[in-house]
Amino acid sequence: MNKIDRAGGYRKSALAMALAAAALVPLSPALADAPAATLTAAAATADTPYIRPDVAAYLKAQEAHPLPAMTAEVLAQIRKLPPGALPSRDVPVGEIAVSKDLEMPGPAGPIKLRLFDARAQRGPGPVLVFYHGGGYILGSIDTHAALAAEIARRLDLPVVSVEYRLAPENPWPAAPDDGEAAARWVAANGKALGRDVTGLVLSGDSAGGNLTLIVAAALRDKPAAVPVIMQVPIYPATDFVGDYPSTHLFANGYGLDKSSTDLFRKHYAADPKSLRTSPLLGDLKGLPPTVLVTAGLDPLRDQGRAYAAKLVEAGVPTVYYEGRGLVHGFTTFRKDIPSAQQDTENFLTLAKVMLTEVEKK
Repeated sequence: MNKIDRAGGYRKSALAMALAAAALVPLSPALADAPAATLTAAAATADTPYIRPDVAAYLKAQEAHPLPAMTAEVLAQIRKLPPGALPSRDVPVGEIAVSKDLEMPGPAGPIKLRLFDARAQRGPGPVLVFYHGGGYILGSIDTHAALAAEIARRLDLPVVSVEYRLAPENPWPAAPDDGEAAARWVAANGKALGRDVTGLVLSGDSAGGNLTLIVAAALRDKPAAVPVIMQVPIYPATDFVGDYPSTHLFANGYGLDKSSTDLFRKHYAADPKSLRTSPLLGDLKGLPPTVLVTAGLDPLRDQGRAYAAKLVEAGVPTVYYEGRGLVHGFTTFRKDIPSAQQDTENFLTLAKVMLTEVEKK
């Protein structure tokens, strides 16, 4: 706890309330290389990782009815499906006062946006810019509408979801270029949103978590019209160069298989050493306060741990949340993994506490 207090300067009373509601791991640099059992508090070893009962049932169902290999042909077919066509991802959007589609000028043409807000009207305040996941080749503002709306409700913030360009038609750096352009546009165009924007919060899941980190660094180096006050990367890819134990431990049978990640990388065609691909390789000093989320059974888990540890070393206020016994993508699999709803609420509670403290400063 003291590690977090010193790094973030947050009052113990506020953070303790969130800790009571969440299986939080306060991260220090020394924990970056700790075994899975240490960080997750699971009664398991690295060879026999802890798996929740509902996650085990989900994985068993996936094994019994596997999706076809992610080829270019299958990718094209999946893209044609309506958002609710995959039952496991058909999470209801829920009650939301505002769901409004917009367009902004992008680096290579218009970019679709969708504004979510739990309030029809509100005064001046931050706006959250959200980047969907999908391995840079799938996903949209439709597929991630439920998660964006959940964030809007839990954080009581307007959320602008960004439909950035996808590979292979638009390989790297199209996605980070669109992501940065969208954040800058939101910062400068509150009137078009019907909101008085005083700051930005950046968030996204998986590939979108990677874009979150890249855009935060870009806006640190060349500020937008308003500052980035917080970031919430959710099971992000942070390093396309390094080799991590979790990459091999969970390469197959845990939802995000190596065949899929290999295809994502092939189509994305990114320069792995670029800081607009691997943000872990860059200087993290001066980045905004961060709530970083990982899943205990995720091939990307150790990349997330490493990034969170480096944030702490850089003096960035950091809270690290690891959903033990969960797989990559758990926020969008809440229908088939019911326990993931509580984890989603947990890390958003932590983000709300951090946001409250940031806004007081």
